[in-house]
Amino acid sequence: MTEQAWSTGVTKIVPNSVRVRGYDIAELMGNASFGQAVYLILRGDLPDEATGKLIEAMIVSSIDHGATPPSVLAARTVASTGATLSASVAAGIMSINNHHGGAIENCARQLGVIIARADGGDLEQAATDQLADWKSEGKRMSGFGHRVHSNDPRTGRLFELTREAGAFGAHCTAAMAVEKVFIAGGRPLPVNVDGAMGAILADLGFEPEVMNGFFMIARVPGLVAHVREERSRMRPMRKIDPNNHDYDGPDERSMSL
Repeated sequence: MTEQAWSTGVTKIVPNSVRVRGYDIAELMGNASFGQAVYLILRGDLPDEATGKLIEAMIVSSIDHGATPPSVLAARTVASTGATLSASVAAGIMSINNHHGGAIENCARQLGVIIARADGGDLEQAATDQLADWKSEGKRMSGFGHRVHSNDPRTGRLFELTREAGAFGAHCTAAMAVEKVFIAGGRPLPVNVDGAMGAILADLGFEPEVMNGFFMIARVPGLVAHVREERSRMRPMRKIDPNNHDYDGPDERSMSL
């Protein structure tokens, strides 16, 4: 009896050939952007350049957010013990869960509930009613407001690129409706970067289950940078105070476009 083989539809490897979702990886190299490649491997199809640019913008938007997020503190703490780069970065990635990075998935799911409640009708009224229900149940709306920013500088740019890509759909519109409801209620809570990513990814057709993966993909370079800095600049086994630090990197500068 022939042993039953298991199957994968992601990448095919044979001698002298690597094909990702059917595409020759050598052909993708230099022709497809990183954003297009990420979309391809997760969704199975190669998107247009504007969508690839949008995916890359989301990854850039979350590449780092200072030394205080749990993932950075976890990575630096483990690095301070003398652990390897892989172990330290893994510790940071393992801290990305429901309450850190999870707002992307949670917001997408909640916006879906609001859209379903509207059933093609008034999204703002549906948002008003659904937020009231969640409040009575002790639930919060994910992806709105920020512990640092009163107006997240990343959100507007992401929505601008979303419109350019022709991807501003029902979830992005629902996010705008929720924002209006918060303003009308006297508690302005603008969409933050996580909420924007959740709305955009949902409108692009991504399943909620993979959305936190985008945050992980984005954060790895930042975690590598923090681990390298911890190991090269700080003493081992230090007590890391998340609030008692300052910035001594380059002064403000701009890209030459």
